[in-house]
Amino acid sequence: MDAELAMRENRRVARLLKSAKLKAANAVPEDIDFSARRGVDKSQIMDLLMCQWIERGQHVVLTEPTGTGKTWLGCALGREATRKGLSVNYQRMPRLMEDMEVAHADGSLPALRTRLAKARLLILDDWGVAPITARGRQNLLEVTDDRVPGGSALITSQLPVNTWHDYLGEPTVADAVLDRLLHNKHIIELKGDSMRKNAAR
Repeated sequence: MDAELAMRENRRVARLLKSAKLKAANAVPEDIDFSARRGVDKSQIMDLLMCQWIERGQHVVLTEPTGTGKTWLGCALGREATRKGLSVNYQRMPRLMEDMEVAHADGSLPALRTRLAKARLLILDDWGVAPITARGRQNLLEVTDDRVPGGSALITSQLPVNTWHDYLGEPTVADAVLDRLLHNKHIIELKGDSMRKNAAR
């Protein structure tokens, strides 16, 4: 009986992980680098790995320069969520904006939004790396509004949080989007040299 239950649980986690489509498929919590040079607070990360922030509908923001491991760490947190039986949906922001434009044109936008809304954790990677259009802002507002109440988001960005309002551009929409994302958040600011450069040495 125990073996059968364990097998079913393993299958469920495997399905959740496959559905999440995490970019860093090899990212696991066991490999997180807690060295001081990266500015990672071990106690904060260990608390986030309990995934209670997702149960509470809170959000996580990972910021700082390119190559410091934001995507990898975000995917490690996402993987741990699947281990705990929570559904995850990984999206790279520029691609998501493109997909929503296409979905708007072919009438599939409601279905796409429904898929995003069903995930307990929505990972929005590379926030702010590409310009956002007026329609993109509106689409983002709808996506973030679907996170309320109960849905969590994990955002990675090279942009400091205090520049997000300017990035979004239109004050009314920016206020609405950021109110939904930043009212109940945990912020992690990574530091250090590019991990990609270090790996190439």
